[in-house]
Amino acid sequence: MPDFEHAPDEMIGFLDEIRVSRRLAANTVLAYERDLARLCAFAKQRDRAPAALDRGDLEAFVRELMVSGLSPRSVARHVAGVRGFYRFLVLDGRLTASPADDVQAPRAWPALPRFLSLDEVDRLLDQPDTGTPAGLRDRALLEVLYATGMRVSELVNLRVGDVNLDRGLLTCLGKGAKERMIPVGEAAAAWTRRYLASARPALLKRRESVHLFLNARRGRALSRVGFWGIIKKYGRQAGLTREISPHTLRHSFATHLLERGADLRIIQTLLGHADLSTTQIYTHILDARLRAIHDEFHPRA
Repeated sequence: MPDFEHAPDEMIGFLDEIRVSRRLAANTVLAYERDLARLCAFAKQRDRAPAALDRGDLEAFVRELMVSGLSPRSVARHVAGVRGFYRFLVLDGRLTASPADDVQAPRAWPALPRFLSLDEVDRLLDQPDTGTPAGLRDRALLEVLYATGMRVSELVNLRVGDVNLDRGLLTCLGKGAKERMIPVGEAAAAWTRRYLASARPALLKRRESVHLFLNARRGRALSRVGFWGIIKKYGRQAGLTREISPHTLRHSFATHLLERGADLRIIQTLLGHADLSTTQIYTHILDARLRAIHDEFHPRA
């Protein structure tokens, strides 16, 4: 996001107006500033000044916000700020009409899950130091999570006997104690074999455990909290600009499958969703991304 010191004068004037005339709280003004800085960045991508954007541009801006994974509430706040900015331009005599009057906030839209691009997934998976037992465990953890789309609770509760690497399948105990079988994939299976052969015995330290993935210090089952810390650490190391969680890889798994033509009901089964409507959230991601790509590249968009 650009430094707001380089924002157009009219945007600075609008912020001064709401700060002085409307006497908004400092944090509220700062939120407006961040949101309008995002609008500035969007206008710059289109080689336009913010004041020169039309309604079609602003609708594309809203779609871009949704694709980024912001919640409906956050997008609605952006829209409110944009409307206020263009009303200010009209009152100030810089525009004859506001292009934002009919731009709607997506109150009824579901929040789109955050997911990683293929390049971001590759960078994340490459972070663990596989020359150490803990690093080899972490690489296997991340590979299995991305290959299967499991919930973090399902992943940390996996037992050694749940995984059949020769067949490339694992048995997962999901919500409601329902079992499902999930393909593992060659890359995840290969890293899991390496982990089982050398890293897991080193982490066990002659103890016994039925759990597949172990804590590095005590040789016991890895906890959900422990894995959250692991994935956040590697996200920072990979230079990912937004916070990630185990669910981010689950969403990436589903989104990347759908992008490559997988049937939605198959994805439902793999994710362990009881209702197809829960899985349909991923179609909203594709719809929004297609519109955003069309906006960016079509010569007459």
